Amino acid sequence: MPRLIVTLALAIAAAATVGPALAQPATQPATQPSSPPTTTAQPAAHPPLPYQVKDKSMGVVNCANSLCHGSVQPWKDSSILQNEYVTWSRVDKHARAYKVLFNEQSARIARNLGLGNAAEAKVCLDCHAHNVVKAQRGDRFKFDDGVSCEACHGPSERWLPKHVEDRATHASNLEAGLFPTDDPSERARLCLSCHFGNADRFVTHRIMGAGHPRLSFELETFTTVEPAHFKTDSDWEKRKRIWDGVKVWAIGQALAVSEMMDLLTDPKRGHDGLFPELVLFDCHACHHPMSDRRWAPRVPGLGPGVVRLNDSSMLMVRAIARVVDPALGNRIASRMNQLQQTVTGGGDAFGTARLLKADVAQLTAELEQRTLTPADMRGVLAALVDEGLNGQFRDYAGAEQATMAIGSVTNFMYQKGILKSARDINGGLANLQAAVANDERYSPGQFETALRNFRGSVGQ
Repeated sequence: MPRLIVTLALAIAAAATVGPALAQPATQPATQPSSPPTTTAQPAAHPPLPYQVKDKSMGVVNCANSLCHGSVQPWKDSSILQNEYVTWSRVDKHARAYKVLFNEQSARIARNLGLGNAAEAKVCLDCHAHNVVKAQRGDRFKFDDGVSCEACHGPSERWLPKHVEDRATHASNLEAGLFPTDDPSERARLCLSCHFGNADRFVTHRIMGAGHPRLSFELETFTTVEPAHFKTDSDWEKRKRIWDGVKVWAIGQALAVSEMMDLLTDPKRGHDGLFPELVLFDCHACHHPMSDRRWAPRVPGLGPGVVRLNDSSMLMVRAIARVVDPALGNRIASRMNQLQQTVTGGGDAFGTARLLKADVAQLTAELEQRTLTPADMRGVLAALVDEGLNGQFRDYAGAEQATMAIGSVTNFMYQKGILKSARDINGGLANLQAAVANDERYSPGQFETALRNFRGSVGQ
C-alpha cells in the first residue's frame, strides 16, 4: 500500500528564555471538615515535565545496547522496535540540537544578545540539550547527546532498571518516573515547552530579532517527520492506548492555544516594556514588503494597519470544535474575534483570554473522551478546506498550520482506509505544500487554488 507524503519537514525547536518559576501554594494546616467530604472527582494532576524531575539522568548510552534499543534493524518478534536509539541518533534532529549551538548562526544570535558562548548559555541549553544540574547527572550523562532520551522520557534513575524486568508494565514504568509520551495531552505539554514555550522557558521576540528562526509547530506532523521511533500496532495499543492521529493533532492545537493564553495573560512574560510580547502576534502582519498590498478583511472589527495576534492554532481549534461540539465551536469563534478586538482596541483582553482558555480546556476534555468517527474526520477535513476557501488562511501562519493539519488528518484517514487514492491525495498535498514552501513568496490566491484542487482529490 503506498504511503501518503509527509507535510512540511520543519526545523527542530531552538533557544528559550527563562521565566519566573510557578509559585507553589502555601501548605495549609489540617482542619476537621464540618460535613462529609464530597465525592466529586478532581482532574488528575499533570506529571512534572522531564526537566522538572529531580531524579538523576543516567545518559543515552544506557539505551544504546543492541539488545535494548540499539539494534540496527527492528526485531520481528519483539513488542518494541528495538532500534529506537539508532533512529534517534542517525536521523532525529533532537540528537543534533546541542551541536547546533556551535555553528555561526548560533554564535551570531548569542553575540547579538550578549550571551557569550551559546553552548554555555542557559537560555539556549534549556531547549537544545537536556539541561539538568550537575548533581542530577549520572556518570555516563553527556551534554553532547542534545535533546536526549531522558529529555523526553524523563530522568531514568528509577525507571531504567525497572523497565527491563519481566513483570514490568507501562503502568509500573510510569510509576517509576517514565514520562507518559503516549498521552497526547502530556506529549503536547512536553513538546510545546520548547516548540512554543511555557512559564520556565520561552523564545521571545528579542531572541527572534537576534536571528533565531521563527517557531512553528504541529504535534502530529512533527511526530511523523521526527521520525517517530515507535510503531502503533495492536501490541502497542494493548499496552498503552488506542492511537488516533487526528485526535493527537486536535489536542496538540488545543494545548497550543492554552499555552498562548497563559503567556498573553502573564504580566511578566506577556509584555516587554511598553510593548506587548510581539512574538504572540502574526509575524507577517509587519514583516512584509511595503509594496505588498494584499490586505483583506478577515477578523470582524479589525481594519487595515492593525497588528493581529497569531491565531493560526485558534483557527484549527475553531474548525475542530465546530465538528465535535458545534455550540462550543461557535462560542470559541466568538471569543477569538472578541480577543483580537480587545487586544488591538478596548475591552478586557485578559478576561477574554481566560474565557477562551476555559473553552479550549472544555474542548480538550471532550476530545480526550471521544472516539472520533470517520464522519467526524471528514467533517474536520471539510471544515479546514471551507475555512480556507472563505479567506480565513490569507495569513501565512494560518495557511501553514492548515497545510500541516490537512496532511495529518488525511494521512490518518488513509491509514484507516477511510480515504482510498494515495496518488490523488498526494498530488493535492504536494500543491498545498508548494503554496506554503516560502513564507516570503506566499500568495493567498495560490493557496486557495491548491485548496480547491485538494478538495477535488478527496471528494470533499
